[in-house]
Amino acid sequence: MYNILICDDERDIVAALEIYLSSENYTIYKAYTGMEALHVLDEAPIHLVLMDIMMPGMDGISATVKLRERYNVPVIFLTAKSEMDDKILGLTVGGDDYITKPFSPLEVIARVKSQLRRYATLGGIEKKPDVLVCGGIEMDDASKTVLLDGEEVALTPLEYSILRLFLQNPGKVFSIAEIYRQVWKDTPLGNESSVPVHIRHLREKVEINPSEPRYIKVVWGQGYKLEK
Repeated sequence: MYNILICDDERDIVAALEIYLSSENYTIYKAYTGMEALHVLDEAPIHLVLMDIMMPGMDGISATVKLRERYNVPVIFLTAKSEMDDKILGLTVGGDDYITKPFSPLEVIARVKSQLRRYATLGGIEKKPDVLVCGGIEMDDASKTVLLDGEEVALTPLEYSILRLFLQNPGKVFSIAEIYRQVWKDTPLGNESSVPVHIRHLREKVEINPSEPRYIKVVWGQGYKLEK
């Protein structure tokens, strides 16, 4: 799971953000000045920073300039509506996004998930050899767990094996017979008709809209593939 650093001199804002993000099973680290944030980054493996712009002492802009000398983690700025110039400056010095106060829990969670997906896709987060990733899908084959946008998904053994086959071969088209051969470890003799049923159930668990899948696509007349 990912570690998130929240830095804001307003402790009630830090507390509120901690509640929102802890509910998504993120591990939360806290700081109340830019200097404290840099100390936390030196001590813990942080995957994303929520950084207030206006703070006493070292502000969020200055802290991000120093942060970017050593780290490439996503930084989302917390800003007031009146701080448009600061927003622009923040993005210029290395910020990845900003959230305007007052913010909604859903907006915070959505923006955090988006930046973490992007960071993981670009290779910023070191992955273990047993971890397979495609977009918001993450499979840890050692622990046999699957995460979708950071949340664990319960799959049957056959669904898990089908997804693993796709994740190991992104972009490759598999016929129904080939999926049956590799997942069921048997020769298809007309009994592979259950494969589309299991794929439909898998889609219901890993797709936001199973009728318009982002990941597991049909290649008409040929089979299925995992979209890269």
